[in-house]
Amino acid sequence: MQKFLIYIAHPYSIPIGRPLDAEIKKRGFEAKWFVEIEATKSKLSKNENLLNTVDEVINYKPDVVLVAANEVPHFFPGIKVQVFHGFSVNKRNKDKGHFRIRGFFDLYCTQGPSTTTYFKKLEKKHSFFKVVETGWSKVDVLFPKTESKKDSKPTLFLASTFTTSLSLAHNNEVYNVIKKLIENNEWNWIINLHPKMDAEIVQKFKQLEQYDNVTYIPFLDSLLPLKNADVLIADTSSIITEFMIQEKPVVTFNNNKPFDYFINTLEAKDLEKNIRLALSKPKELMDKISVFINNEHPYFDGKSSERIISASLDFLNSKTNTKLKKKPLNLIRKFKMRKKFNYFKNFFKSN
Repeated sequence: MQKFLIYIAHPYSIPIGRPLDAEIKKRGFEAKWFVEIEATKSKLSKNENLLNTVDEVINYKPDVVLVAANEVPHFFPGIKVQVFHGFSVNKRNKDKGHFRIRGFFDLYCTQGPSTTTYFKKLEKKHSFFKVVETGWSKVDVLFPKTESKKDSKPTLFLASTFTTSLSLAHNNEVYNVIKKLIENNEWNWIINLHPKMDAEIVQKFKQLEQYDNVTYIPFLDSLLPLKNADVLIADTSSIITEFMIQEKPVVTFNNNKPFDYFINTLEAKDLEKNIRLALSKPKELMDKISVFINNEHPYFDGKSSERIISASLDFLNSKTNTKLKKKPLNLIRKFKMRKKFNYFKNFFKSN
């Protein structure tokens, strides 16, 4: 009976942990959760067994800690497995973000060649962790892919980040265009704004639910609604990649790093034209999307969680991990981690 701990911080990591929780229990193993941020705890369901204190984790003695965060307490028992809280897109600085090696992890479960290639170089350079490409658990729910019926009304998914300078939701011209398109009743709409979005903006978009063809989702606790949409309309939100790997087109508004595999829009008046273009799925665009997907997340079987758990167990039971170098001392980071949780028991033993 192997024991697993799913470690998260923010609410957006819950959909990463849930398919892992299901796969662990499917195999007859034990799964419990630890949540770094107090406000996130209320988002968990009754089926997710939460450990509230560090002492509870220590007493639980997990064999594997699956981490959808940047760091994890080094003094938690078990091997530490990085499963990532997002894709690496637009985060190519090799010394920061997605690729930063903080010295806490034994195993990295990467999402696709775009991350695996560089992490394999880092594995060879540092020699104190292993890298296995598995795909990302959060997107398992999107597969197998489904095609919309040709005679059904297309569904558009509208998403926006909260940063004012990047957010389409903060743009009044965009709002007026969206409202007019909704009133035309040609398409169905699903709207989801970032959890940190200004309350006034949220209220304005929620009012659009007065129309029969609009559904407002306050908190996206699963990517399943993306499966029901034909086109995504977004700005610079991380949801772009999560949607696109279904081989579906994306229309962006003033994206900060526009690529040729989505349709970027510079003026609100051009949104309708670009939405229609996306719905037509032009071959040139779809070919570029395919190239992007094959590099970012080439898995369409919905079994990334299965591969992550298998990779974790293989590492746990393999003799090869004994050949790895010891992790760096990281005394400053370790002290900060203990201070963060106000936990200094066995300080000298684990440091």
